[in-house]
Amino acid sequence: MRTVSNVVNDYPYVAEETRARVQRALDELDYRPNLAARSLRIGRTDVIALAVPVVDAPYFAELARELVNAAASRSYTVLIEHTASSAQRERQLFFGAASQLIDGVILSPAGLTADEVRGLFGRKPLVLLGERISDHVADHVAIDNVAAARTATAHLLQIGRRRIAAIGCKPNSDSVASRLRYAGYEAALREAGRSVEKSLVQASSVARDREAALDRHGGALAMERLLVLDSPPDAVFCYNDLAALGAIRTLASRGFRVPEDVAVVGIDDIEEGHFSVPTLTTISPNKRQIAEIALELLIAQIQGAVGERQPQEVDASFELIVRESTAGRAAAR
Repeated sequence: MRTVSNVVNDYPYVAEETRARVQRALDELDYRPNLAARSLRIGRTDVIALAVPVVDAPYFAELARELVNAAASRSYTVLIEHTASSAQRERQLFFGAASQLIDGVILSPAGLTADEVRGLFGRKPLVLLGERISDHVADHVAIDNVAAARTATAHLLQIGRRRIAAIGCKPNSDSVASRLRYAGYEAALREAGRSVEKSLVQASSVARDREAALDRHGGALAMERLLVLDSPPDAVFCYNDLAALGAIRTLASRGFRVPEDVAVVGIDDIEEGHFSVPTLTTISPNKRQIAEIALELLIAQIQGAVGERQPQEVDASFELIVRESTAGRAAAR
């Protein structure tokens, strides 16, 4: 019986001939292990949750794919949770029925406050993504949004653009990521001896929640407002790729050429931007690295290797990907 158990649990020190003989018997009996009993015995389910505010947003979908692949290589299963920016749904991961199914949570918070997350830390292994909560309340992985936005804006300056607009949330937005991206945009202009023109900074929409504001529709509407200015922009930095794609659509429908008349750059490097017309210049966060770092931090907590250490802040890498929306045919070649 012990040998059978060793094979079922993939114990490494079993002779290959013995393992094959036991596996044939298990297959003939159509044996399936009782995962609930196993979880009770070892105190783990080997299931983790990825909780995001908008599950169908391309960035989160692509990040989820990277996490699922990374987790599979470590024999973990990933439960994807769509929170719809609801604090209650985020809280249920720690107190609801789902909390009994998972060993830990990788959370992109949109509803909970920093104090609420601080109160949850320690109840269950937790890693935060994004920038909404980043004041050392839990392990946290994100790109440097200020540096990313500065890089995007500096690229527009380097190709000779002078009136550079920003499409996203306003500088006083409650979205930390948006405030940081505005700060990077402002820093790049200041370093070039320019100042921010308030009329060139447009919120992407008046949507009820900040996540929905940064979408194609919001970007298209913001671009409409920029084009009716007495002096329209000759370049636009968008806080994400979806808003940038909406802006490109408006420009095309109004007879403006991209990038000849207006250059456009976004952030996220979603797959859609590879196939838009023109293809989209973007800041590409290293999604694979984000997923792998978040997973390693979470597994360390699950396995109890964290001790009394302080929560870690980890900056993932990013790079500027130049495509047709700023380089035109040169990028295509």
